[in-house]
Amino acid sequence: MTDTLLLQASEGDLRAQGLAAARDLCAFLDHAPSPYHAAEEAARRLSAQGFSALSEHDAWHLAPGDRRYFLRAGTLVAFVVGDEHPALGGFRLIGAHTDSPNLRVKPNADLARSGYQELGVEIYGGVLLSTWLDRDLSIAGRVFCQRKGERPASRLVDLGRAVARVPNLAIHLNRTVNKEGLVLNEQKHLVPVVGLGAAPDVRALVARELDERPDAILGYDLCLYDTAKAAIAGLSQEFVLSARLDNLASCHAGTAALAAACGPGASTRMIVLYDHEECGSRSAAGAAGTVLKDTIARILEAYPHHEPQGLQRALARSFLVSADMSHALHPNYADQHEPQHQPMLNKGLVIKSNVNQSYATDGGTAAVFEELCRDVGYPAQKFVVRSDLPCGSTIGPITAAALGIATVDVGAPMLSMHSCREMCGTLDVHWSIETYRRFLQG
Repeated sequence: MTDTLLLQASEGDLRAQGLAAARDLCAFLDHAPSPYHAAEEAARRLSAQGFSALSEHDAWHLAPGDRRYFLRAGTLVAFVVGDEHPALGGFRLIGAHTDSPNLRVKPNADLARSGYQELGVEIYGGVLLSTWLDRDLSIAGRVFCQRKGERPASRLVDLGRAVARVPNLAIHLNRTVNKEGLVLNEQKHLVPVVGLGAAPDVRALVARELDERPDAILGYDLCLYDTAKAAIAGLSQEFVLSARLDNLASCHAGTAALAAACGPGASTRMIVLYDHEECGSRSAAGAAGTVLKDTIARILEAYPHHEPQGLQRALARSFLVSADMSHALHPNYADQHEPQHQPMLNKGLVIKSNVNQSYATDGGTAAVFEELCRDVGYPAQKFVVRSDLPCGSTIGPITAAALGIATVDVGAPMLSMHSCREMCGTLDVHWSIETYRRFLQG
């Protein structure tokens, strides 16, 4: 009887921890409607835990225990300098990405068609197109403003209210849609309506929000997003429902883990939250760029003492957890999943494998992470795509190939990946933070 009561109490504590972590994730998501906002929100949370900003323009001077971060557009890099030179202590890294598939505003976006004001958009990443129909959409991102006598400066903007909608075609005008499926043309059918009459003025719209003149707006990177807030759902509050869970749930977990693991330690602990993963990572701020390698090199150079062949020795002692959401078993499409690899929500993190290197996991790195999950209190789940389906990829193989760092690809399980509105488990939010914290602490 006593054992049963203890077990029930333990399960109750675990559910409470999961719910608390999930609510904090919801707050993070609601403050991060664009990659630029996501990076800024992570920076704000780290600043509250004693991390201070670095400039890439300045020379760095570091000491063991220093907590530092910097932003490069929608990418954040943050680290705690280890007590040992990285050639001896290595790096413990968590990589994730701040971007999500969505609709992006074109440079010349103002349209007038058939008496409506519309907004020209491009499709960013692998969007599940139909999920963007009939949503209450707003606009967020960054704009570049120039005031008299000053250089253009980047400012964040979030309209914060529904201004756009991509209306569906009524079934009366598309009678076969429920039997033959909905086919959407990205150029013709994904154009949001924002008003009636002559073409809108996007620059004037964001200028008003920032209290700037329209002619001061020289450029922008703007996203459409669903205004519905992140929510806890399910009969027993088992689920998180939100936009951008892929991959802001991993960014949130990595940020929380680093903030909790910033005490003394031999290794230098780092998170790198990249932009542009969803479109291939080939950018100055993406994983295929030099931001991580440059940061590692600068930490080595800024460390108080020198070690010979420091970069190569540091990389050989390092380990990267590539954290990106994973596919949970879908109850209505169970036959689309590999029969022996069917992750479930709220059962913990998933190790993702692919023999053709779409994921960087190998037997050795999987074993390291499996042991870590067991130490935290659950067995790692496994994911392999069906042999007759193509496999997605992550920043893991890109980083492993560029730097030669031992890497494992993992993620929390979720449903509706790349939908405008996604779904994951509340308890998995807790498991993610706790597992990543244990990894960083060593």
